[in-house]
Amino acid sequence: MNPVVEAVTARIANRSKRRRDAYLAFIDRQRDAGPRRSALSCSNLAHAFAASGEDKQTIAGAHAINIGVVTAYNDMLSAHAPYYRYPEQIKIFAREVGATAQIAGGAPAMCDGVTQGQDGMELSLFSRDTIALATAVGLSHAMFEGALLLGICDKIVPGLLIGMLRFGHLPAILVPAGPMPSGLPNREKARIRQLFAEGKIGHDELLEAESASYHAPGTCTFYGTANSNQMMMEVMGLHVPGAAFVNPGTKLRQQLTRAAVHRITEIGSEGQDYRPLAHCIDEKAIVNAAVGLLATGGSTNHTIHLPAIARAAGLEIDWSDFEELGTVVPLVARIYPNGGADVNDFQAAGGMAFVIRELLEAGLLHQDVLTVWKGDLGAYAMQPALDGDELVWRSGETISRDESILRTAQAPFSLDGGIRLLTGNLGRCVMKTSAVAPERWTIEAPARIFPDQDDVLRAFEAGEIDRNMVIVVRFQGPRANGMPELHKLMPALGVLQDRGLSIGLVTDGRMSGASGKVPAAIHVWPEAHAGGPLARLRDGDVVRLSADNGVVEALVSEKEWNQRECALPPPEEQGLGRELFAMMRQHADEAEKGASAMLALAGL
Repeated sequence: MNPVVEAVTARIANRSKRRRDAYLAFIDRQRDAGPRRSALSCSNLAHAFAASGEDKQTIAGAHAINIGVVTAYNDMLSAHAPYYRYPEQIKIFAREVGATAQIAGGAPAMCDGVTQGQDGMELSLFSRDTIALATAVGLSHAMFEGALLLGICDKIVPGLLIGMLRFGHLPAILVPAGPMPSGLPNREKARIRQLFAEGKIGHDELLEAESASYHAPGTCTFYGTANSNQMMMEVMGLHVPGAAFVNPGTKLRQQLTRAAVHRITEIGSEGQDYRPLAHCIDEKAIVNAAVGLLATGGSTNHTIHLPAIARAAGLEIDWSDFEELGTVVPLVARIYPNGGADVNDFQAAGGMAFVIRELLEAGLLHQDVLTVWKGDLGAYAMQPALDGDELVWRSGETISRDESILRTAQAPFSLDGGIRLLTGNLGRCVMKTSAVAPERWTIEAPARIFPDQDDVLRAFEAGEIDRNMVIVVRFQGPRANGMPELHKLMPALGVLQDRGLSIGLVTDGRMSGASGKVPAAIHVWPEAHAGGPLARLRDGDVVRLSADNGVVEALVSEKEWNQRECALPPPEEQGLGRELFAMMRQHADEAEKGASAMLALAGL
């Protein structure tokens, strides 16, 4: 193993020992004495299988595993629309091996593509905790000996995992549905968005381009948070190997789902290969997820989600761990927005099997982790295929099929993984550098402060941003308004940068995996709403943000800085159910811990 990866893993284990020991002790109690089907009364059981048709007798006998399916299906979300037929298929696949399956419950599934730049985005981050709660509700019936989790997109996979980890004595497998076929190339989509921002094309042309890009069932094809989720599930060993990026509606996709159903029946506590989720997600698996994120230029949202997942498993990871891992993890993939390719191109070039093999051989991933599959993480360097109707795994590519998309760890696109920790008198934050030209990694310019992204766009349209500037959008943290993504700013800021201006962004809000070419210091905490230093900033203060030196600071004398009063937050907005999430805003902790009121109040 690489000594830095080993050292970070050991540090996480040592830091987490008390919490991890307590979590595993809880899991042992749940396994040995917790709620179970065999302890349910006849009335309980009759309610549970009343609608189960041909599976009634098997469920009543309690001799075969009953699989709980938690699904985040809806057909507004293109990535989840293929799940429509999965419940019937899963039940058939379960019967093939003498098991049964029931839909344990549904979880909400927001589409950040629909809410991006809209008021609904203020519910987005907190939907993760709502999904975790929904998962727990579904599994609380004590009817299940294993679980299949049907979810793909941004907050959905983290939410499913966080909820499932409270039932970590059970085995669980994540079941993806795959990306939509390639449509309009992502770079062309970005070009047209920028033309629209410049007023050179109209609404109809923009909608035509967006519709050609997002055009079919399946996950969006750019490398945002949803596809970063799928990458992480592979390197954590929580998928059937190679399941991440196989398109929906194919025979191979169906056989991978069938394999997941059959496998979950083999890894329960009554089987010969018990693999409970609590032991699959340990410090090594969490480090593997961070390494995969860095090596592929994945979404910065996971600097929030991965700490939250870790907390649910009794582990503590922070941004310093990402930073240190980034010093030795090379960038081996370029997928839009870090390149021109989409995830289908990435899959064709060698995909996850290539990435995992490269990182294993370089000593950057822990191979000796407990996965949901047979053996260890080495199985995930294999590529699934069909031999007639039979699902088989073959050795993955040893040579990239396209070096503009995938490279070896010895000849990478860059020597570091593209996420930097910045600290200074403005707080702690991260910057995604993999999509930003190195000459733009440092900017020093006067601040222009805005309370909302729409105010930035109005200033842009009015021609008021006409010089070098650090745009500061504050009161966007979890306690202020739920920490929405500010991706809507990127086309306009890209226009300004292309005009030759030095433009940077500093915010306590989020920027998704689709963050682009403008240097952006994001997830700043302490957030302005909690009296954080961003609230002391004034228009015209010179701000320096530097990924080269790991700095985010206002160049103001310490005496003046300490004497300043904090700006007051804007009034809370109403509507779209935002008022129902008041307790989540009130109790959310900092972004570096996962920005979760639920975990904070639960003492996790």
